Amino acid sequence: MNYPIDKLHVYTLNVGFARHDGDWNWKNVRSPFARLYLVVEGKAQISLPSGTYDLTPGHLYYIPSFTTHSYICDSLFTHYYVHIYENNHEAESILDNWDFPVEADATEYDIELFKRLAYINPFLRLPMSNPDIYDNHKTLVSNIDMNLRRPFPDKVESRGILFILLSRFLKNATPKVETGDDRIRMVLAHIRGSLSENIDVESLANKACMSKDHFIRTFKRHTGDTPIAYITKKKMEAAELLLITSDDTIKNVAMKLGYYDCSYFNKTFKKYSGITPQQYRDGHKGGISHSDLDCAAHPEGGSDCG
Repeated sequence: MNYPIDKLHVYTLNVGFARHDGDWNWKNVRSPFARLYLVVEGKAQISLPSGTYDLTPGHLYYIPSFTTHSYICDSLFTHYYVHIYENNHEAESILDNWDFPVEADATEYDIELFKRLAYINPFLRLPMSNPDIYDNHKTLVSNIDMNLRRPFPDKVESRGILFILLSRFLKNATPKVETGDDRIRMVLAHIRGSLSENIDVESLANKACMSKDHFIRTFKRHTGDTPIAYITKKKMEAAELLLITSDDTIKNVAMKLGYYDCSYFNKTFKKYSGITPQQYRDGHKGGISHSDLDCAAHPEGGSDCG
């Protein structure tokens, strides 16, 4: 891994401690942020596309962004959680370029890191565990805004703690290998780092030193997608993130992703997700009440969150 650390822009969206008693059973959760858990007591499971994993005390667990997963819990289960947002609107996503292990051993002082992160960010504690409540446009935009407004020393300390916790997984992470062909792998990395541009298939073929037709056939054979389908998928994932973590207009979201025809962007997004960008944003609108905010002011209370 040779990435400059100043390219890893990670922020704490939510952090806290959660206690459950057989009530952590949310299905088909998919969010634009990554999740990291430290299990303290009890047992539960997470169902991921790669399989079902037992969550055990003394271990850390990582769920990448845009990964559909479900929680399974039928008894006492306590854990610390942190939701991690990578701000990669203007650049390549470092976390997206690596395959992380699901599980990592926690060190003896990792629990103190979680406690400290929760203590200096009490306003980022989840009001309740239901993702439908906290995973919405209003809450995410508010949390990002609170992150930006924090005192500089708190920003530095929070970022440092995230770096330490992520390092547990980075030690055993491997470059994301979507293909064994170095030419296609180079093109995939270029696409992920150029989502703000109008990416032309012919220019990608030139980068791979292939004819356009040969490139398209080779790309699909190695990835299962045509170049256009892959580019669209990555741009639409970025659009989802922008739509629910920013107050940019739909037009500005489209332009940030290289779509200068907003109507075409709307049609492309609807074809990808089944709904228009505005419907997607409206579907993630919501908020928390004043009583919920009062609850969030106590980072180590006993309510069921996470």
